[in-house]
Amino acid sequence: MALINETKMLLTRGAFGQLRAFHAAATLGQEAKIKTFKIYRWNPDKPSEKPYMQEYQVNLKECGPMVLDALIKIKNEVDPTLTFRRSCREGICGSCAMNIGGTNTLACISKIDTNTSKPLKIYPLPHMYVLRDLIPDMNNFYDQYKSIQPWLQRKDVAHEKKGKAQYLQSLEDRSKLDGLYECILCACCSTSCPSYWWNGNDKYLGPAVLMQAYRWIIDSRDESTQERLDKMKDKFSVYRCHTIMNCTRTCPKGLNPGRAIAEIKKLLSGLATKPAPKLETAALHK
Repeated sequence: MALINETKMLLTRGAFGQLRAFHAAATLGQEAKIKTFKIYRWNPDKPSEKPYMQEYQVNLKECGPMVLDALIKIKNEVDPTLTFRRSCREGICGSCAMNIGGTNTLACISKIDTNTSKPLKIYPLPHMYVLRDLIPDMNNFYDQYKSIQPWLQRKDVAHEKKGKAQYLQSLEDRSKLDGLYECILCACCSTSCPSYWWNGNDKYLGPAVLMQAYRWIIDSRDESTQERLDKMKDKFSVYRCHTIMNCTRTCPKGLNPGRAIAEIKKLLSGLATKPAPKLETAALHK
């Protein structure tokens, strides 16, 4: 009787896609486990309509365990207008970064809370312009990343066999890149940072970009260390960081952007210097 009443209610709402979950569960002789998802919606084609939260019901017994599984199920079976980014589904590309249950994370590696009495709220990454629904505008973030020149820079490239021989690096020097190169630029850390909210745009570079800047600064094969540091000697690029550490707490890859920023500050202040390479990096180019 409860299933019939629920069916009538859904028919009244016109939620035919949601009914399939109930019918399939009834056919299999098992009780549906319905979870409510409250998802941020905004359509740029309807600028007069304010953003709102839309509710969807998903049978967890017919859905994968991750939040991205539920979003794909909603889009495929209930509401094809729901818009979000996704790609690898393995926590590698960073496309599906969003705010889930109050935390910036990746939908593909975020498990659904199976407590059906509590709805799960999903928003786009905070304090960024929204293009549509769960899709933030990442242009400024990528422009900031471009500004740090994230590639290996050498001084004497004319006399080196560029692309023909490797640049040597000791195991000790290579270990300094651990915890830095794994960043997937999902922007979860930067968009969780109050300093980035207040001083974003082209001023404060934010945790993700600064961690990548340090990745190249500390690389023993890179020879533009001083030039990279000189570009950040203003009062905004690095020093807007107040060590709130939201960045480290929210990183879905378990990285520590706060530590990387602290190391840049030490280099800028002269409290630390970049050590000389343990190996002659261009030995194979001679």
